Parts: sequence; structure tokens; C-alpha cells
Amino acid sequence: MNPRFSPLLAMATAAVAVVATLALSGCEKSAANTEQQAASHPVSGGSLTWGVTTEPVCFDPHRASQQNAFFLIRNFVDSLIAKKADGNYGPWLAKSWQVSDDGKRYTFTLRDDVTFTDGTPFNARAVKANFDYIIKNASTTSASASLLVQYDHTEVVSPTVVTIVLKQPDSTTLESLSSVKLGFLSPQSLASNTDLCAGGPGLVGTGPFVFQRYQRGQSATFVRNPHYNWAPGYAQHQGAAYLDQVTYRFLPEASVRTGALSSGQVDLIEGVQPTDITVFDKAEGFQYLTGPSAATSFTLNVNYTAAPADDVRVRRALRDGFDLDAIVKSVYLGTVQRAWSDIGPDNADYNASLKGTWGNRVAEANKLLDEAGWTQRDADGFRTRNGKRLSIEVGYPQPYVRDSRDVLIRAMQSELRQNIGLDLRLHINTAGDFANEKATGIWSIYPNTDNPSDVAMELWDMLGDKGFLYNAIPNPDRTIVTEINQARLLPVGPQRRALLAKIQQRAVDQAFIVPLFAPAYHLAAKSTVHGIGFEPELDSPTSSYDLWVAHTAG
Repeated sequence: MNPRFSPLLAMATAAVAVVATLALSGCEKSAANTEQQAASHPVSGGSLTWGVTTEPVCFDPHRASQQNAFFLIRNFVDSLIAKKADGNYGPWLAKSWQVSDDGKRYTFTLRDDVTFTDGTPFNARAVKANFDYIIKNASTTSASASLLVQYDHTEVVSPTVVTIVLKQPDSTTLESLSSVKLGFLSPQSLASNTDLCAGGPGLVGTGPFVFQRYQRGQSATFVRNPHYNWAPGYAQHQGAAYLDQVTYRFLPEASVRTGALSSGQVDLIEGVQPTDITVFDKAEGFQYLTGPSAATSFTLNVNYTAAPADDVRVRRALRDGFDLDAIVKSVYLGTVQRAWSDIGPDNADYNASLKGTWGNRVAEANKLLDEAGWTQRDADGFRTRNGKRLSIEVGYPQPYVRDSRDVLIRAMQSELRQNIGLDLRLHINTAGDFANEKATGIWSIYPNTDNPSDVAMELWDMLGDKGFLYNAIPNPDRTIVTEINQARLLPVGPQRRALLAKIQQRAVDQAFIVPLFAPAYHLAAKSTVHGIGFEPELDSPTSSYDLWVAHTAG
């Protein structure tokens, strides 16, 4: 791929070697005993309907920050390069690349046969237009702009050669360039006055599908791009997509999704609840599949600069004041693992030494709160100090609530009240409310998963001073910020891995985070649906590009 080699090139080309092979091999193994094995030759044509748990708040790849939006966006958006199952990177819209010896200049040779679905060419000017657009509109494209924190400018060398220039080396650059958040829209789309978040035909990419229509609260529909012939290396075929049309129906209720698949109203669903697995697993006419846990755990991110959580004793009491193992088993019936770090257990840089070091230490948690002065109780049994209740709010945006995660938090809420007298208030707010809180730095606890599978990038996004969460917080912890920034400069190897483990350790020790469980996508489909897979960079289902439906007799 790259004829030149240097230590800085090694640094640039390897964001962590995630054990993402589990994404595809696990998927196929789960389906091995289904009728999926009966059909060996893909069939073109037809349509397919997904039932999905959440509706995207925004369809613009540069503005979206909702993980469940990304695998819909992937239908019409491609990236410069592709992250492969082994954690390395391969060609996509770029055929090859070189990195300068100082690690600041990435020169890409682009394919010369790619067009946007509005007919305009994808070329070096389009690359520059997209990155310039993201930087110019950073206040609204923060999810994407955060991936370009070291970006300086783009140089158009020729129509098929483009150089991205950084302010300083960054070992997460290729991870960022493989992300859907830095995928490409037509310059005409970028220059239009349409609301790109709103979806529909105004969103023009180079992807295998064209965004045909969006019906708010109901569905999004995509139709095949017949000219598509530049699939990423992890795809199962080349050429145009098999399906003529794919529709994503928004079905937030688990029972409704299960009923829709069981009755044939949809062909494929995600977000299968633990209690519904037996409906599809090893059941005639259906298949059940699970994805990887290589990116992040579902985690409570605690704003450690805001009272009362600015006291480490309060944070540690919150972390240790409930029985997480029992709650996770009760809610998910053994289908997910309890988390020890905010990094997923399938990730090569996961700090496995954290296992058993925290959680369910109720006596110690009560002692810490006594020491912190929260010694009185109000009429409801909550601890108080100077007449004020010990209370911390979890602000959870409604569009992001899925997989019974609110049920999990409410179970924690109940135990924390009973065990240590802490009032963990779950507030289901709007995406707009949270955006305002984040922009002003007044959030308290934000529960989420994050999709970067490069650990340095994920830690920077959630705990770095210029990342997604803390960019408006004036005085974040200098130790963890400095270590995270250092990790992004280091080449992949033992030194970087040791530093990333140390950062995970500090995040848990200081209770800046409370990891809860390692999520995985749980899918079910008719046995006639083929080509289901997971995108390594997203740690989620990939687009519908490889999907096809076998014809049934009669």
C-alpha cells in the first residue's frame, strides 16, 4: 500500500489492532446453522426493510453524533480509506497514501472513476471542500471537527492527488479518515441552503445508495446507485448494491420490532431484547446474530468539575455503591458483559487488569460519604449536608435511549438510594437540551457509548480537553489530559499501549467514569436475508450494500 516506511508512518497507519474479526466471524458463525447456508449465489433486485430502535436526530455525517445514525448514513456516504477487520487500513476512495517523515503530511492518490450521485466528480477539490466546510462550521460540525483537531489545511496537488497537512503528528489520523464523520458530501450539497440534518435527496454522497425520502417518525428510504463500483475492502462484493431499495423503519418499542419481524412486516431488526432472543435464535425461518464489543462500554461520564461530583469521595461512592454485576445480569440476562473500563473488552488496548478492582463496596462507599460530610438524612432517606440533598443528575437525550439502558440506570438509582442515600436523578432530556448543556459545560453525568475503536481517540473524545465532552470545561484534570495528548503522538506499540492502560486506570480510580456494560448489536432476520455484516470502525452494523434476499419457492 505505501512504498515508503518510517517509524512515523507506522505511527500513522495503525490505530489499535482491534480484534474486530469477531465482528464478521461472529456474525457468520451465529448464522451457520440457519437456512442462510442454503443459498450460495447472491441475487440482485428486490427490497428490504429494517426495523431499528432509534430515529436519527441528524442525517448529516458532519453533524451527527448518534451511533445508531451512522449505519444509515453509511448507505450514501463513503470515506477516504477503510478500517479493516484486523485494525489496519485499506483503500476506499483513495487508492494509496504516503506519510511524510515528520508525520505531518498525508498524501492520498484518489480513484479517478468516482462520482457523487448528482453526477459531479469526486476529486481532490471535493476532499478540500468537505474538510474546509467542517472547519468553517465547527460550532455545528463539532462531532467531525473534533477529529480534525490537528488539521491545518488541505493542498490540491492534482485532481487525483491531495495532501492533508497537520499542525503536529497524530497517531489517530487514519482512524479519523476512515470514520463516517469525515465521509464526503457533494460540494453542491455543502453549498446548498437546505437543512442537511433533515435528510432526503438533498444529501448527496458517493455511496451505494441514494437518499430517496425521509418521513419523520416513520422511516428513511434509500434506492440503489447503479453506478457504484468502489466498495471498501471489508465489503463482501464489488459493483452496485444487490438491493433495489432499502427502508429503515423507526420502531422504538422492542415488542413492536419483534412482532414486526415475526409477522413479516420487516426483514431485519436490531436491538433484539434478551427476552426475545429465543423467538429467533435457532428458530425455523429466522437467524440471530451478534456484533463485536471492540469500541467502548456504555459508561456514565461524570463531570468531575461540578459539585457535588467535584469531590472524589462522592464519585467513588457513586462508583462503588451498587451491585453492578447483579443489575447487568438482571436486565440483560447474560447477553452482555459487565464493564470494567470504558473501552470494550474485544479491543487490543483494553486494560484487563481493572477487572475486580472496583464496584459493589457499599460499606466503603458509606464511609467515604461520611468523611465528605454527607452525614444527615432527609425525610426520603437521602443524605444531606448543610440542608442540601446529595443529588447528581444523569441527563440522557431521548433519541439516544436504547437497549434498556434507561432501565439499567433506574435499577442503579434504586440501589444507590437504598445502599448509600445518593439521589441519582435520571432526566430524559432532548438532544437540543444536551447540546446546550455541553456547549456551556454545565452537564453533570452523560451516559453513552462512543464509536472510535482507536483507544487514544476514544479517551480523548470523552476525557480530553478539546474532545466531545470537555471542550467547554475550563479546568479538566491536567494529568489525564496531558497523558491523552501524549498517547496521540506515540506510534502504536508497547509504550503507547502502556500509557493507554494507565489512562484507563486513572479514569476509573478517580471515578471520572463509571463503566456499566459492554454493548453489542443484537440482530435478527428472516433466514432469506444474506450478507449481514458489521463495520469495524463503527463497531455496528454496516450499510445495506452487501445485503441480498433469496427468492423463496412458491
